[in-house]
Amino acid sequence: MAELMTTVFSTAAKPKDRAQAARDLKHALKTAIVVPARPASGMENGGLFPLVKLEQTGRGYLIRVGRQMNGAYSAAWYDACAVMMRRLLETVIIEAFEKKGIDSKIKDGNGDFLMLTALVNRALAETAWNLPRNVKKELPNLKDAGHKSAHNRLYVAEKTDIDKIEPAFRESVEAFLHLAGLL
Repeated sequence: MAELMTTVFSTAAKPKDRAQAARDLKHALKTAIVVPARPASGMENGGLFPLVKLEQTGRGYLIRVGRQMNGAYSAAWYDACAVMMRRLLETVIIEAFEKKGIDSKIKDGNGDFLMLTALVNRALAETAWNLPRNVKKELPNLKDAGHKSAHNRLYVAEKTDIDKIEPAFRESVEAFLHLAGLL
């Protein structure tokens, strides 16, 4: 953009080149992706989950999923947010099973991890840990929010849908991060 601005205001540039540079600059300014600075709260732009928690894990993939989830929430893309919430929840459940050395309990005959519904059912039934009471109660509801946004073509998530599950989501993700030894 600096080069375009230099050309636009250059007295040495040909008028045709200056006009083209002005058009290109206008287009660049309208279409440039702006990455806002992260607020000190760690919530990333008024997001859903504190990124500082995910950054503590040292796992780049968890941080990136959290950023996408928070970014989608901040941009009011609630279906995208719900899908990323689902993905983060699925990942932390797998991390907890792996940490305990019992990940074979959540794999199919081909050695692939099970889908979220089965992961939730196995996590709730697992005797290697004791989940908090609220996590046990709310975990099935959390998977349903992501399922609707990902698979129901007539459903469109709204802010209230995400806001009402946010406390249980945060508590559940943090519980599994603790079980995985990442917090």
